Amino acid sequence: MSAAPSADLKKTPLHALHIELGAKMVPFGGYDMPVQYKAGILAEHKHTRTAAGLFDVSHMGQLRLVGADAGAALESIVPVDIIDLPVYKQRYALFTNEQGGILDDLMVCRRPDDIFVVVNAACKEQDTAHLQAKIGSRCEVIPTPERALLALQGPQAVTALARLNPEVAKLTFMTGGFFNLDGIETFLTRSGYTGEDGFEISVHNDQAVELARKLLAQPEVQPIGLGARDTLRLEAGLCLYGHDIDTTTTPVEGALTWAIQKVRRAGGARAGGYPGADIINEQLANGVQRKRVGLISTERMPVREGAKLVNADGAEIGVVTSGSLGPTVNQPVALAYVQTAHAAQGTEVFALVRDKRVAMTVAATPFAPHRYFRG
Repeated sequence: MSAAPSADLKKTPLHALHIELGAKMVPFGGYDMPVQYKAGILAEHKHTRTAAGLFDVSHMGQLRLVGADAGAALESIVPVDIIDLPVYKQRYALFTNEQGGILDDLMVCRRPDDIFVVVNAACKEQDTAHLQAKIGSRCEVIPTPERALLALQGPQAVTALARLNPEVAKLTFMTGGFFNLDGIETFLTRSGYTGEDGFEISVHNDQAVELARKLLAQPEVQPIGLGARDTLRLEAGLCLYGHDIDTTTTPVEGALTWAIQKVRRAGGARAGGYPGADIINEQLANGVQRKRVGLISTERMPVREGAKLVNADGAEIGVVTSGSLGPTVNQPVALAYVQTAHAAQGTEVFALVRDKRVAMTVAATPFAPHRYFRG
């Protein structure tokens, strides 16, 4: 697929700031986005793991679901417990289709007056249409394109952000609140997609640059592009929609069953009732033919998305969906789908890279330990 000319690409409110900071821009999700800055992907990755990195994720979709029935309505289209979600608690969720395939993954946070939903950039138009079609009669579905989204990630993120408002340090992982950050009104959650402690900050477009500059002025913080965001989330064993999960994969195949609470499973108080529930419950009970696994290699050759996987006899058993050299673990890591017979940890498989067989071992994820702040 050829890159769209930049004139056709949307721009986030921070676009001019990225240019000013020397970013290399690339098309992503219909937007002109920074893939890296002057330090480069490896340095940006390591900085996020040791200090704090600032990411522009304003290309993602932010929506509000408003109305007394919003929680129950949303629960009717996801396999996740929304009704019992406490105020200011956030949860990972999945939109599923009638075949049990994943339409998108999303974050959901209950607030006093609405349910706040964040969806992926490439899916936001179809997700909005899906919400309108499925539950628009039960609650208001309100996109908020006037809001930008920043992610501050890393072990020193809380130190930097607490200078703008010390109260943010009281939050724990997957909780949120409304905070005034040095004069700027925001809604933020203690969450992110790097495996590190950190925050995702929703701010009005008009104040996004001002907030970004305040954060970049902190000694711990450097700007980080999409390149390092990808290697960070891969080391954390987190799925990228459209690569590791999509409409052809179910939550069970995608190893996302942790996201389906007991109350929504067969025998639970509010079991099923969402698209594809029968298929997903059958898979939960009886297993699947293939599943998502982590792979590591002692060889230095990185194994990329699309590489076929074979067993010792050369029979094809799966495919790599994400792969890279993991800078923190200093070895090639990948996410892949393999036949269930080959999915046990410690199983040796081989990736085909330019006709060379690269030995890989099925491994537990995350590859780099999660360091979320749970209090």
